[in-house]
Amino acid sequence: MSAITSPIREPLVQGNKSYHDITVDLCTPTERTPTRAWVIAFIIAVSALTLGIVCILITIWVGIGTWNLNRTIGWGWDITNFVWWIGIGHAGTLISAILLLFRQKWRTGVNRAAEAMTIFAVMCAALFPAIHVGRIWIVFYFFPYPNTRGPLWPNFDSPLLWDLFAISTYFIVSLLFWYTGLIPDFATVRDRARGLRQKIYSYVAFGWTGSAKHWQRHESLSLILAGLATPLVLSVHTIVSFDFATSVIPGWHTTIFPPYFVAGAVFSGFAMVQTLMIITRKVLNLQDYITRAHIESMNKVILVTGTIVGVAYLTELFIAWYSGYVYEQFAFFNRALGPYWWAYFGMMTCNVLSPQLFWFKKIRRSITWTFFMAVFVNIGMWFERFVIIATTLARDYLPSSWSFYVPSMIEVGIFIGTLGIFFTFFLIFVRVAPVVAIAEIKHIVTSAGNQYVDDNRDHHEELVAETIQKVEQES
Repeated sequence: MSAITSPIREPLVQGNKSYHDITVDLCTPTERTPTRAWVIAFIIAVSALTLGIVCILITIWVGIGTWNLNRTIGWGWDITNFVWWIGIGHAGTLISAILLLFRQKWRTGVNRAAEAMTIFAVMCAALFPAIHVGRIWIVFYFFPYPNTRGPLWPNFDSPLLWDLFAISTYFIVSLLFWYTGLIPDFATVRDRARGLRQKIYSYVAFGWTGSAKHWQRHESLSLILAGLATPLVLSVHTIVSFDFATSVIPGWHTTIFPPYFVAGAVFSGFAMVQTLMIITRKVLNLQDYITRAHIESMNKVILVTGTIVGVAYLTELFIAWYSGYVYEQFAFFNRALGPYWWAYFGMMTCNVLSPQLFWFKKIRRSITWTFFMAVFVNIGMWFERFVIIATTLARDYLPSSWSFYVPSMIEVGIFIGTLGIFFTFFLIFVRVAPVVAIAEIKHIVTSAGNQYVDDNRDHHEELVAETIQKVEQES
């Protein structure tokens, strides 16, 4: 390829920022008084959180009879929301761990918020299995702890136990990875703070001085945690899929669920990151650090994973037809043409058809299109979990036990409460920590700047060589 047609990389940090400019831009949101938009959003989030707490307390006091579950549909909105929240939490680990190991520099603009999103989403997800057991204190007996009566060994055949180990492991590793990246930036905020704020940030920065030894240990720990977190991207949602795949219910008993669930989790997680970051870059004026190049790269991942999910849907339909198993065929016929047909076609439209618009570069780089597409994807992924759970259970082997499920107001209130939990913690996070990693952005500016210089130098040398060659040929 000639030098004239060779592509020039788009900078990941715009505006010719100096180190001081980066520090000021990213630390200012944590130092200034909250804006009116932040206060309004925080009030709405806390109100939703309060509603959720009230509904959870009612559920614990009265029992899950306040939900509209029945003898046929034992899993409803609770497990649907559990799987949805776990899926949203996948993007943080993927962006932070896997892309770090593969040295993808475009992750630096969004990795901090994605890691925080993972922590908050897993907290919301862990809530549903706990209250689903009916008596929330029974969760204490899930753990194999020593006591005076000898060790209590839980039932390892129970999917609840699988979820416990999967969620706890995922949460601990993600929390360590997130906090490790925050330490240098906490030290930066500490050096700019005064009084009580300086003491608090000095405490959470663990005495960071920025010495060569500190940076060496920081890099080593980051790589180790990334290596530990990478298998979790595949294992956590695979274990969640086993909640369904190990059953004998038509529509669930399938081996495609593990890769299908993992791809869907990354798909919905990246969509949620896009939703949050588009709003954050506008409100906090971070357009120079969360650029269209970041958004386009993430849209490419959404396109790939959305296509994988679409292939999984078609594979399920083909296997149901090819197997000749009438119960399996009826399960998928009922999904498309049964009483929940609206959820099925909403799932197919949002998850399969709409991401294909990202084949067009103009749409892929459009902020408005990306925001609405990300919202559609999250709605579609919720529909997918609802279709898998409620639609499948509503029509089992016995027509006499068929039923129709509609969530109660308590279930809706709990879901709204988890949205309140998520956005309340995210809004607090934006106020106390830089939403973009300061140290990594500075590293990108240095390395990318050198790379652009090298590219321009090579480009100039190739143009000179071509000019000399043409002159010699003409002479």
